[in-house]
Amino acid sequence: MKAIRRLTVRPVLPDPLRPLSDLARNLRWSWHPETRDLFQSVDPACWASSGRDPVRLLGTVPPARLAELAEDRPFLSRLTAVADDLDHYMTGDRWYQGQSGRLPAAVAYFSPEFGITAALPQYSGGLGILAGDHLKAASDLGVPLVGVGLLYRHGYFRQSLSRDGWQQEHYPVLDPHELPLALLKETDGTPAHVALALPGGRELRARIWLAQVGRVPLLLLDSDVEENDLGERGVTDRLYGGGSEHRLLQEMLLGIGGVRAVRTYCRLTGHAAPEVFHTNEGHAGFLGLERIAELCDEGLEFGSALEAVRAGTVFTTHTPVPAGIDRFDRELVARHFGPDAELPRIDVERVLRLGMETYPGGEPNLFNMAVMGLRLAQRANGVSLLHGGVSRGMFAGLWPGFDAEEVPITSVTNGVHAPTWVAPEVFRLGARQIGDRRAEDALAVGGSDRWDSVADIPDQDIWELRRTLREQLVEEVRERLRASWRQRGAGTAELGWIDDVLDPDVLTIGFARRVPSYKRLTLMLRDRDRLMDLLLHPERPIQIVVAGKAHPADDGGKRLVQELVRFADDPRVRHRIVFLPDYGMAMAQKLYPGCDIWLNNPLRPLEACGTSGMKAALNGCLNLSVLDGWWDEWFQPDFGWAIPTADGPGTDPDRRDAIEAAALYDLLEQRVTPRFYERAASGLPDRWIEMVRKTLSLLGPKVLAGRMVREYVERLYAPAAEAHRAMDPDSARALAEWKARVRSAWSGVSVDHVETSAGSALAELGSTLGLRVRVKLGELAPEDVEVQAVSGRVDSEDRITDASKAPLKPVGGPDLEGRWVYEGPLALDRTGPFGYTVRVLPAHRLLASGAEAGLVAVPSDDLAQAAGLLMR
Repeated sequence: MKAIRRLTVRPVLPDPLRPLSDLARNLRWSWHPETRDLFQSVDPACWASSGRDPVRLLGTVPPARLAELAEDRPFLSRLTAVADDLDHYMTGDRWYQGQSGRLPAAVAYFSPEFGITAALPQYSGGLGILAGDHLKAASDLGVPLVGVGLLYRHGYFRQSLSRDGWQQEHYPVLDPHELPLALLKETDGTPAHVALALPGGRELRARIWLAQVGRVPLLLLDSDVEENDLGERGVTDRLYGGGSEHRLLQEMLLGIGGVRAVRTYCRLTGHAAPEVFHTNEGHAGFLGLERIAELCDEGLEFGSALEAVRAGTVFTTHTPVPAGIDRFDRELVARHFGPDAELPRIDVERVLRLGMETYPGGEPNLFNMAVMGLRLAQRANGVSLLHGGVSRGMFAGLWPGFDAEEVPITSVTNGVHAPTWVAPEVFRLGARQIGDRRAEDALAVGGSDRWDSVADIPDQDIWELRRTLREQLVEEVRERLRASWRQRGAGTAELGWIDDVLDPDVLTIGFARRVPSYKRLTLMLRDRDRLMDLLLHPERPIQIVVAGKAHPADDGGKRLVQELVRFADDPRVRHRIVFLPDYGMAMAQKLYPGCDIWLNNPLRPLEACGTSGMKAALNGCLNLSVLDGWWDEWFQPDFGWAIPTADGPGTDPDRRDAIEAAALYDLLEQRVTPRFYERAASGLPDRWIEMVRKTLSLLGPKVLAGRMVREYVERLYAPAAEAHRAMDPDSARALAEWKARVRSAWSGVSVDHVETSAGSALAELGSTLGLRVRVKLGELAPEDVEVQAVSGRVDSEDRITDASKAPLKPVGGPDLEGRWVYEGPLALDRTGPFGYTVRVLPAHRLLASGAEAGLVAVPSDDLAQAAGLLMR
């Protein structure tokens, strides 16, 4: 019989055990081994059956066991020690509190998904895991972050396979009362909520759930409340589900509702109001509109409020292709804003202009969430050095007249939260060298360029560690594979072969990620005979563990999964290659440490960063990857291999796959497997062990989320907070008026004449030329602009590369024609073909960069030809 109503019955803990509830409700347990060990000792069988979730554990432990523990002095001593440790962690000074300068009082961090722990399944892939690691690292560093997201009642889908290997999706209902969450409540005990106005006088209401991620509160908005109609209740039903309007409502709730939730949380708890708002990808971009509306209610007009909001906003893009960005029809967005809907006091046309693709190559009827995010943020970044360059090219249309390298999008390379992803065995080996506390600090805070202590670990210990982790993975794979085949309809009698799947002494390769086409799940199947030879080699075999989910609407991705599964089902190779369904955090935490090689073969440059290889590296797993994302930035032959690419513009996609697959097989056959299986006189693969050692000592400090968050604080959060404080109402009004005046007068700005003291087209290195320029400023004054000399080596098309920029000084004017004269030296600091030009940019103390206003005046073609080219 089916229940007509579901309740959650919580246990009543004996008084001595009350701290267990606080420990279970703070998600620090997900990366703190002592806390997890404590919960495991409560009831090992219940701990395993609860999926290692403390909240579920406490709901299933028999009362008799709780009564027994309440009298158990050794257990109570451990409980007191762990609870005291959490209290010290939550209240003591950490890295952030020791920094000089005026750092932000608080930062609000918005993301559509957060991967904190498998016990809170609110993530689909890399974006969510990155956001979760960002929160955990911020907590470890003491950064006063407030996370903001949505609570999806079905989370992301669970994946299983049909008998013929087709992906099947399941959406189990999540009960917030059974998750490590608490309702945010008003002072009278009623649930706090936010509301959005919808067209037709309707309303979208949402409650606010609080997840405590160490020191960081994470606010999750939930629209499944009785006050909503059925359609509105379903707004937060699934992560990345539904059609355009459904997605638009999710993103309005995340951005607009999220700001309102932050204000409510600060009001109720006394938490400092955020000075900086960080938009993690375009999904949360509407947060800027809500903040503009707040300032308009305080008396600022729209343009001034826009400048004030931009000053304190950071936007991070994770997308290397336009197709990965949410775009909505103009009319759909227009219907949800204005007098009859949300933000009624803001003119709908102003809202639309922020997101419309009004640049060459854009689609003028589409509202682009990333474009709005960039227009609403004074600071923006990609997530690796390569991706920063890709992003500058992709969004260059927003800054016409500037070379792509000058587009104001920087990069902060992603990192991973080592305490979450490093296997306990790896941590213990490191702690044996430098002690527990130093090892914890090295993983959580970072700060050093190298982990030199790894050099002191004996080869034998490293090799034994690698085999132990591989053996654990083999056991995990067999268990999961058996469960998968039972789901596919196989009987126990059919599954005896699984006992021989994988071998703890065979080179093990891992490949696990989402399954969009560009990640090329099946590139390894390009030449099946060569792959079979590698899998079944009599002396140097390999084995491969594969996992990944295709989006429910992506039949192409599902076909790739099925193709891989069918190959792995072949009785000839099924003991050497497996596909594990339902890839998630719990599986990943076993998979990364147990693999010897982490394989990544995307189409370059479509991997924005790709952090799975970082997690593997922290466990001594070597990377075998295309030079894309973070690997393009940090690859060295000392600790991995680069798969050669054929990514020229004229390469046929099918031929490209063939070339790169062949390169992958060649590397495995000729370089990777020989190094793994070759033995020195000691009986150990000393060259392999040395690569493991270099991976840990050189890559380890780089790939930390602690390093990443420290970069965000120093390079983006602190400058944004400073700009926010400088942008008081009077300054915001003055800047908005100045921008309006400059834009309207810019057509009158031009470079009229350029001359130099050079007598010929040859000059000597280290010499200096005098530059004299006449410019027309029209209605503007010299204090409104900066006239620059731009110089450097030139390519075959006379384009300046690696340019140097130097301001020129006004020395006279205006003359009768309104022209000003500027002069300055031009240093010839490079040999070879050298060139220069001049340009005029708007200049204001509150601009973050010369390109910010998107305005530039350069010499006309005729004038450029008359000026000539130096040293050509």
